[in-house]
Amino acid sequence: MRAAHFLTHLEFDLESPVWRPWLAELSRDRLLVRYDARGCGLSDRTSAPLSLDAWIADLEAVVDAAGLERFALFGCSQGCAVSVAYAVRHPARVSCMVLLGGYARGPMRRDPTRAQIKEAGLLLELVEMGWGRDNPAFRQVFTSLFIPDGTPEQVRWFNELERLSCSPEHASRSIAAFGQIDVSELAAHVACPTLVLHARGDARVPFEEGRRIAGLIPGARFVPLESRNHVLLEHEPAFAHCFGEAHAFLDTHDAAPRRAPAFPGLTPRERELLELLAHGLDNLQIAAHLGLTEKTVRNKVSAVFDKLDVATRAQAIVHAREAGFGAAPLPR
Repeated sequence: MRAAHFLTHLEFDLESPVWRPWLAELSRDRLLVRYDARGCGLSDRTSAPLSLDAWIADLEAVVDAAGLERFALFGCSQGCAVSVAYAVRHPARVSCMVLLGGYARGPMRRDPTRAQIKEAGLLLELVEMGWGRDNPAFRQVFTSLFIPDGTPEQVRWFNELERLSCSPEHASRSIAAFGQIDVSELAAHVACPTLVLHARGDARVPFEEGRRIAGLIPGARFVPLESRNHVLLEHEPAFAHCFGEAHAFLDTHDAAPRRAPAFPGLTPRERELLELLAHGLDNLQIAAHLGLTEKTVRNKVSAVFDKLDVATRAQAIVHAREAGFGAAPLPR
């Protein structure tokens, strides 16, 4: 289970040069459950309160809807604090945790200086002014804090993700709410094995905050990563180091049995298409869901048939449903 965090989009991420490698690693030989945070990505746009309790409630709802009894929990950035709080509330459900680039206390709970408070306020004003504009210049400031070593393609994509993932108003509210998080006392009550990883040069969340949350969690193992990126990038050595450590940790501590994913030859986009097929959607409906032309969908369906070694749509649907596709409700 991947706890939701800022700047995701369930559909857009599948094609991205930044998040797609993460999804491939997190789903390698395992079932990955992910969701967009409230107000972000494909989740409903809402003015509902943004708070730690609200984000925990969202995670609880997704876990229950997915029918998960016991699972490994992955947290990134502010998702780490949500994961810690969930693990304390539901110790019987969390077999282990992997926390990456996170913190126990938000920026406004770290005894900020007057200059730091002013800087935080200016960042919020910048988000409100420029987040939704076609010109990415304003968003570029934010992107540089997340992926300072990104390639031009990765930077361009991340700039666009910020605009697509949520509105300027929601982005500002979210960032302000993240600043007030504090699970320092809760962290001492975590009972499951925990791996904490953090980039030494992280420009968004200070390295010391990662080391601090590891020190608060009993028995947690801390692994420093040689990177400046808050969101690790596939081309850098820290990416392989991070997920190598994560896989080794999960192999040892995750109570859920490892299983090979059904139809491993399918790409993430083809798996998404097969999910829609399993729900009985026709090509025109699939095209509307995926934002593709009907001709493109027809070609992709043919490619999926070839990989499944089936001749008809009915055969593909039977194979898909037998493998568990089509069980979850369709996203709206």
